[in-house]
Amino acid sequence: MLAQNAFGSQTTNRIFLYEVEGLRQNDATDQNNYPIRHSGSTFIKVPYSRMNEEMQRITRMGGKIVSIQPLSAD
Repeated sequence: MLAQNAFGSQTTNRIFLYEVEGLRQNDATDQNNYPIRHSGSTFIKVPYSRMNEEMQRITRMGGKIVSIQPLSAD
């Protein structure tokens, strides 16, 4: 799938699946005196154009990116 960007060139609109461990959930869970369980994974679908912002958000939330896999080959 191709999309036009602001400069008229075509870019590939690929989707990636992030596997993340250890995400904090909200302000209430951040106040607990025990660590959040790290055994569960969260899966997040991210378009290529937002990968950098999503990595920064995951880092701010205390998560660890376990893997990044492409979902579409278009």
